[in-house]
Amino acid sequence: MTRTTTRTAVIDVGPKPHADSIRTAGGACVLGGLVLAAGAIATQIVQASTSVSDDLWRYPWSSRTAVIAWAVFGTMELLVLAGVLAWRRSGVAGSGRAARIGLALTAIGTALIAAGHFASMPVRNQTIHETGAQFVGGTFGAGTVLSAAGLLLAGWATLRAGVWRDWRRFVPMGVGVVTDALIVLQLTKALPSGVAAYSLGFAALGVALMYGLRRA
Repeated sequence: MTRTTTRTAVIDVGPKPHADSIRTAGGACVLGGLVLAAGAIATQIVQASTSVSDDLWRYPWSSRTAVIAWAVFGTMELLVLAGVLAWRRSGVAGSGRAARIGLALTAIGTALIAAGHFASMPVRNQTIHETGAQFVGGTFGAGTVLSAAGLLLAGWATLRAGVWRDWRRFVPMGVGVVTDALIVLQLTKALPSGVAAYSLGFAALGVALMYGLRRA
């Protein structure tokens, strides 16, 4: 019984270089998720005392700090994207249509969110009503919607595939539920707290990828 339980909690991903690349991407996803969560928490705290108008796109940051923050956040989102792509390569979501479509949508959505961070820099001093800022906001919105739909699809596929039979199998679906909540929170000042939860979910996915594979 002990041997059976151990075997069903992992997946054989073939040659060691392939498994190692997935673990490396998982580690990158952990780092990206943790840094994004820390940044979101810092944003929530700064909001309470900032003098920056909430009509400015860079709210609640000063102009220089906003550039640094978005550069870091965009880079960390790319690390999360590496984790999403490793999730697809690992095969833990199976090979069905839900997995294929869900993982593709998640990857596209995550890439759009990363692009939104970098695109925020040149429009940082615009108000939220100006064209540039609205375009960037739309990029974030589209990325969030695509990610939410993809995570739910691929999360459901991961549950059904049964490759992961411990806590790992629930992580993708959990991140999908949190990402759905971001759609509602995007126009509220509670958004940074939601982003922190979203980011920690991806950190958990990274851990699952790092330790949910059979070592060659």
